[in-house]
Amino acid sequence: MSDRTQKLKARNFWGELVALRDQQRKERETAIQVVHLRDLPQENNTQGLMKWYMHPGIEDIALRTLSIFEQELPPRGRSGRLQFQGGQIMFIIAGAGYTLIDGVRYNWKKKDVLNLPTKKDGIIIQHFNTSEDEPARFLVVEPNLFAATGVDRGCGFEQLENAPTYKA
Repeated sequence: MSDRTQKLKARNFWGELVALRDQQRKERETAIQVVHLRDLPQENNTQGLMKWYMHPGIEDIALRTLSIFEQELPPRGRSGRLQFQGGQIMFIIAGAGYTLIDGVRYNWKKKDVLNLPTKKDGIIIQHFNTSEDEPARFLVVEPNLFAATGVDRGCGFEQLENAPTYKA
């Protein structure tokens, strides 16, 4: 018998599933039902300025099936450029600008919704604020597929260019 087979044989996967269920039930007893914007710190990362409502690494919330963040672009600012699977929607909260999807420009303004398509080999995106004096803000929502498919989601997840606001 192989080492792997021996390791698998020593475990009780049904029991582990029941234990996971019990752990999740216990976590839900104190889980946050309402995520308040005022409680979210702004993160400055290679994609730009973000506030995370839901993320695979945030474990104190009641629901983990979505990934949701708000992104802000300073006046005349832009996000980093990213290659990834796609499959996100963006609801524009404030401002106006455009998004490049595989080099094609899509203009947006407050109250618009932009669909970032899912493609087999992924998409390349970058967001731009066209205002001289107002920040642009948008809410991004996608299914939390990271656990099921991995962060690469079948096509890769590569930062191609950092946002100008990012300082390592």
